[in-house]
Amino acid sequence: MAIQNPPVSQTRSFSTVFLIEMWERFGFYGMQVLMVTYMMKKLGFIDTKANLVWGAAAALIYATPAIGGWVGDKLIGTRRTMVVGAVVLALGYLMLWIPSDNPTLLYGALGVIIVGNGFFKPNAGNLVRKIYEGDDVRIDSAFTIYYMAVNVGSMVSMTATPWIRDYVGAHYGDAMGWHTAFGACAVGLALGLANYSLMHRTLAHIGSPADEQKLQLNRVLALFGASLVLVLVSAFILQSLLAAKICVYLAGIVILGIFVHLIRNAQKSERAGLIAALVLTVQTIFFFIFYAQMATSLNLFAQKNVNLSFDVFGIHLFNWIPEQYQNLNAIWIVVLSPVLVAIYNTLGRVGKDPSVAAKFAFGFAAVALGFFMYGFGALSAVDGQVSSWTMIWGYGLYSLGELLVSGLGLAMIARYVPARMGGFMMGAYYVAVGISQYLGSVVANLAAMPENISSPVESLNIYVSLFNKLGFVGVACTVIALVMLPLMNRLSRSHAEAHTPLPAVHSEEV
Repeated sequence: MAIQNPPVSQTRSFSTVFLIEMWERFGFYGMQVLMVTYMMKKLGFIDTKANLVWGAAAALIYATPAIGGWVGDKLIGTRRTMVVGAVVLALGYLMLWIPSDNPTLLYGALGVIIVGNGFFKPNAGNLVRKIYEGDDVRIDSAFTIYYMAVNVGSMVSMTATPWIRDYVGAHYGDAMGWHTAFGACAVGLALGLANYSLMHRTLAHIGSPADEQKLQLNRVLALFGASLVLVLVSAFILQSLLAAKICVYLAGIVILGIFVHLIRNAQKSERAGLIAALVLTVQTIFFFIFYAQMATSLNLFAQKNVNLSFDVFGIHLFNWIPEQYQNLNAIWIVVLSPVLVAIYNTLGRVGKDPSVAAKFAFGFAAVALGFFMYGFGALSAVDGQVSSWTMIWGYGLYSLGELLVSGLGLAMIARYVPARMGGFMMGAYYVAVGISQYLGSVVANLAAMPENISSPVESLNIYVSLFNKLGFVGVACTVIALVMLPLMNRLSRSHAEAHTPLPAVHSEEV
């Protein structure tokens, strides 16, 4: 690695990654918050097709970081790959800025975004790990702040892009409103890249060995060609729901086969940890099926069955745009994260910090209560519309579950999987999460609206039926997780006896 003279502080290096991550998340969530309703209201997709297209895109978005991490480590370098990812993402949002209602352009733009995300996400996180490598005291704080970057960027964009769409649409036409909102995502990435260009020297000494090597033309051309092929393949999968379904189920079979193969061929001392990782990975897949409802069924529920007025004791405060309710997830994450950290630290000091498996069980219980909250709110609905406060408390419980399950996913892999399999299993974990994103869109389609239903009273019953079913599934997941706790504790003890425990690795939502 290059040596800085004078040396660059960890804080300055971290700030560079923090800011580009914040702007990248601004772009991504600004796009995500509008995508399903854009497909329905502008492209004429029915709700089932819009849900499945976004589910397939989300699956690929989660899967491609497994490839991008390898590109950064072995091919062109961690820093370079992160920057390339940001540029490619900006190109994808620029394509969405083009005022066209052609679905082919949408599929191509999503394909570009999928590839860009694959390059950016794993390498930005890897740079943070490398900045604080060997500094166990500060790395926890760094990743806590880094996770905040994700939520700060998403909070701003999920509030801004629906407002931009409505404002521009009201003054310059509906089509211009949608595409300008997507254009704002590209502007966010441009700001992030401009900031990085000013601060990039603070990362000159951070990266993988490939960052210090001169770029080889044959590698660059091969990467460009492979990326173009992946864009085309992704676009094909998105426009063919049958192809998406086949790819998802094949990926599921492959991942299960990989786990079985690794467990059968692992050393005896490694099997307990791998079995524990398999059980928790399956539980994580179930959680992300719930998580996928945010952009699909919960989003569409807000469109039809939520009173958009925020009132306190009969006093009107403000109105929200339906898509902006997805922002509640990020707001609650920011509010709840320090509370959970304080609880963990307090319990840890007295030796009572719950195991990862126990936290998963608590997380499923919170998610179950969150979905039941929507049914509870429906009891006092007026003309088929529930109070905005129903959404606030439902998202609050849902977000608590996310912190307890999703926030510990990669930490679980780091803890239980042997180091020699770590990188491979991280990739497999992300692919598994991608599968669950698609399955979540399939579940959301259980609340598909028949063409003859337009009354909010009728649609309320359909959505509440789905949410209550999800609540009961959450209860079942909680019971299963609790029943399996003794087994998980035995596996954890067996693993700990055979290995020096690894430090937890903070994960972040892709």
